[in-house]
Order: sequence, then C-alpha cells, then structure tokens
Amino acid sequence: MRILIVGSGGREHALAWKISKSPLLKKLYIAPGNGGTAALGENISVQSEDIPALVELCREKKIDLVVVGPEQPLVLGLKNSLEKEGVPCFGPGAFCAQLEGSKAFAKSLMTEAEVPTADYAVFDEFEQAKNYVRASDYPLVIKADGLAAGKGVVVAESREKAVDTLEEMMLREKFGSAGKRVVVEEALVGEEVSFLAFCDGHDIALLPSSQDHKRIGEGDTGPNTGGMGAYSPAPVLPEEKFRETAEMVIRPIVQHLEGMDRPFKGVLYAGLIMTEKGPKVLEYNVRFGDPECQPLMMRLQSDLVEIMLACIEGNLKDREIKINRGHSMCLVLAAGGYPGEYNKGEVISGLEEAGKLYSDLEVFHAGTVCKDDRIVTGGGRVLGVTALGENLQDARDKVYRAAEKIDFKDMYYRRDIGERGLK
Repeated sequence: MRILIVGSGGREHALAWKISKSPLLKKLYIAPGNGGTAALGENISVQSEDIPALVELCREKKIDLVVVGPEQPLVLGLKNSLEKEGVPCFGPGAFCAQLEGSKAFAKSLMTEAEVPTADYAVFDEFEQAKNYVRASDYPLVIKADGLAAGKGVVVAESREKAVDTLEEMMLREKFGSAGKRVVVEEALVGEEVSFLAFCDGHDIALLPSSQDHKRIGEGDTGPNTGGMGAYSPAPVLPEEKFRETAEMVIRPIVQHLEGMDRPFKGVLYAGLIMTEKGPKVLEYNVRFGDPECQPLMMRLQSDLVEIMLACIEGNLKDREIKINRGHSMCLVLAAGGYPGEYNKGEVISGLEEAGKLYSDLEVFHAGTVCKDDRIVTGGGRVLGVTALGENLQDARDKVYRAAEKIDFKDMYYRRDIGERGLK
C-alpha cells in the first residue's frame, strides 16, 4: 500500500515508525513531516491544513490509505474530501470531528448520550457570560469553544479572573474565532488520565491507559503546553477497570453517533478526570494524543495498518489487538522559552548515541528540520525520547539516560515525568 501520513509532530513520527514495520506498506509519504520522518519515508511540503493540496497529492501519488495525525484537517473535512475521491482515510469526518472542534458540541453530545461530565453553560454573548460567572461559585473552568492549540482552557479561581478571561476570549479575541463562544463549567477535582479506543462506527477496541503532563514546570506548575511527557499504563485507571470505564465514556458516544447515522471511525480519545464520584469526561479528541501516542505505539504489538483498515471497513471485532505487558514512557525535550518565544535552527547533537543505548528505545522527532545534512530545531517541542521497560521505573531510567546524551542550545525538559505513576 502507498500510505500518506498527514502532520509533522512527534505523534506523526511515532505513527510513521509503527506503520513502517507493516508488511502491507509499499511506500510511505508524510506531509509535511519532520527531520525524523524523513528517515522512514518521503516528506512532502504540503501543510496539514491545505485540504485541496492534500487531495491532489493523493491523486498524484495514487495513495491507498491516508492517516491523519492532527485534529485541524479532520475538523476541516479532509476525510469527506478524500471519500469523494475514493481514498480511504483513518479518522472521522467533519461532523464527528466536532467532538474536538467544538467544546459546546461535545458537551451537548455527552448530555444526550448520558456520559458523565462537569455541569456547564454555553455563551455567545459576553454580557450573559459575565453575569453568569459573577453569580457562580469558584473555581470555574472557562473554555474557548473552538480549537485553540490546547491553550484555550483557563481555571478561574476568582470572579475577577473569570471576567478577565471572558474579555480576553470574547472581546479581545485572544484565540480568534475559537473564543467567540465559550463553555463555562464546574471545576472537577481528581487525577487526569487519557483513555483511547479504536472505533469502526459500531465496535470499539481499547488501548492502554496513559497519562500526559501538560504543564511546563516540575510539580505541574507554570503554563500549559502541548504536553511535556507521558507514560503508559496509568495506575489511576488499571486494566481491570477498562471495560467498565469504556461503557461509561466511549461506547455511549459511538452508539449515539451511529444512531444519528454519523458513524465514528478512527481513534476516540477521552480525557478523563477520576473524581470521588467516578470518571468524568473533560474533553474528547478525535485523534491520537501527543505525546500519548508515542508510548502507546511502543506498546502496540499488532500491525497498525491492519487495525486502521479494520476501523475503516467496519470489521474491528475480528481484529485482535496485542499489547506489550510492560510499561512505556515518553519524555519531551523542548526549546528554551517554550511555550512562549523560543529559538529555531539550533543544531542537535547526540541523537545517534542516544538511539543506540537500548534496543527498546526510540527518539521520536517533533519539532526538527533537516538542514545541510544536519538535524536542527524547528519547533517548541523538539524530541520525544520514548522507551519500553519491564516496569515504569525501568522505562523511566532508560529515557532519562538517553536524554543526557542529547544536546542543543537552551534544551529543557522536566525531571519529574512519571513520578506520579511510581507513588
């Protein structure tokens, strides 16, 4: 098969790495890809949001399967456009992608499907939203309705903070059109966990639990990022609770969408918070998480291409999903200053040395570029050092030893990734 992966981050490198092992693969393309994916296939300089160009690329290269990494092209309807061309696509259509593209849509669907989630209200008018938060108890969570690169969520501890946040989003358009509508919801208390499942529109196949670390600073301090590391499994959601949890937070959504004649095909990601009253959904994503994808791909033993085809063709129940019984962890090496301003073009050293340390360790590229036969930084999250281990401590030790071999100017990483899972 000629396969195209859409995207350029660490998630896409991990998907390329896994897909490259499939006997079904003939030729792999990545658009636009990064410095790491270039070693596994052919990078093509088409941006992931350029739907017409991606469709034309599929025609030109006679693509047999498209695998979409990021959410934006799904929300923009890439699958719908590819279906018109007869090109199979792993990922949901534009309607189902609203689960991530619109928080108001997601909350409405959760209510209809009776999925446990925080109490909420939706506002299009600033004055109405302001009056609501002034009469509410605190803390509150305020979310921009649309896609805001993971930065459109604010926990407001006071009325002043809540009103300021509403002004930023709705009046000053800090997140552009994404913040014109807001969702205001109760703040839930508990430990967060990521729970993903393959879906074929009717049946589901569960992936292991994982836990992301969103904050830039150790001890979960500082501003939110795209994710500074992840590990799998997460003790807060043990395997014996998978089926029960899936029946509460995954299957009802899949069944509800099937009943609307809008079958969800792809991977559904439930961001959960484990409260005293049980799991509640904070958000849905309609694609693999980043960096959760990296440790999950390390643990997945089955052929990923076969699973993706089963999702598209609607025969997932016939497909066995084999998972490594060990643990895995990903540590993100970031550019100094991220998630604020940071330098690009810094030469990265030690990649080969780090990669040779262990047979079950991979250095996935996220924000890298090939320049003059060297790998240089090209984004905020630069690399994701990922390893398998017999247990979390083993995986963690491998990752941090490998990270010490890598260097670029102002490199930064958290030293406490995975600690919560060891307690």
